[in-house]
Amino acid sequence: MLTDINPKLPMRDKSVTHSYYSNQLGFKVFGSADYDGYLMMEKDQIQIHFFEFKELEPKENYGQVYIRTDNIDEFYRSLLEKQTKIHPNGKLETKPWGQKEFSLLDPDNNLLTFGQTI
Repeated sequence: MLTDINPKLPMRDKSVTHSYYSNQLGFKVFGSADYDGYLMMEKDQIQIHFFEFKELEPKENYGQVYIRTDNIDEFYRSLLEKQTKIHPNGKLETKPWGQKEFSLLDPDNNLLTFGQTI
């Protein structure tokens, strides 16, 4: 019965979030409506929604999303070409649990981890 999931993450500034996800990660705005304080971004089959939280303290934000991919090497390489900052402890590597993963932090300190089963 469950068919999809669209995580909702906090953002302080809609234009900064939009710019980061579109320019660095290749996401596009989902839909044609422009809601005050709300943003929906998509890439391939993935949608992430953002809600405005102007008072957010990034160092106190624990928003996290795990996104599966079927070509992690190519995606990682494309991010490096765009000089997207990878989390210092999140470089691409094979984990003991059978996933190849890497992580990054968006401008509001939301942790995005990308993984592929090996």
